[in-house]
Amino acid sequence: MAETAPTVFVVDDDPSVLRALERLLRAAGYAVEAYASPGAFLEHAPTERPGCAVVDLRMPVMDGFELQQGLTRRGCPLPIVFLTGYGDGSSAAQAMKAGAVALLTKPCDDTELLAAVERAIARDAEARREQQALRRRFEALTPREREACLWVARGLVNEQTTEERGAEERSIRLHCGQGMEKLGVASVVELARLVDRLQEL
Repeated sequence: MAETAPTVFVVDDDPSVLRALERLLRAAGYAVEAYASPGAFLEHAPTERPGCAVVDLRMPVMDGFELQQGLTRRGCPLPIVFLTGYGDGSSAAQAMKAGAVALLTKPCDDTELLAAVERAIARDAEARREQQALRRRFEALTPREREACLWVARGLVNEQTTEERGAEERSIRLHCGQGMEKLGVASVVELARLVDRLQEL
């Protein structure tokens, strides 16, 4: 089955900027969807579609950081290129800490913007490849190993319950250990993080 081509989702409350960005990105060969507000974009959050988002940092009602958080809550951690007309060091630091690919000051250079979009799409593609590999590893476990790993990752089986309940819990921990070895994780903490990532897929 052919892979879905990546889409650049553009969110900016300035209609002239939104049109200009859409024209630039289409001219560069990208599929583009444009939204005049974060709320409109979140209503159509593309949880399964590859790509990235180009987002104005400062918008009324909901700013770019809040939009980014909303995407994450919806299980849609798209890489984001932020744009701002008020560039400052603190915003740049916050954007990078939040995982943005870039924070560009308006009016930004077309070449710089297109390069940032290319990096964002590449990051999204790499993340999706890692997720697919992770799912394949998890699906390669036996049903008993998968079940045991989920139980342990969720804290439903621990040393105390193993001592209290005996053989059943020991069996679960045995199968979990076998599953963890196949998954390449060395601790319950790592296993829990892996399970969290699987639930985002």
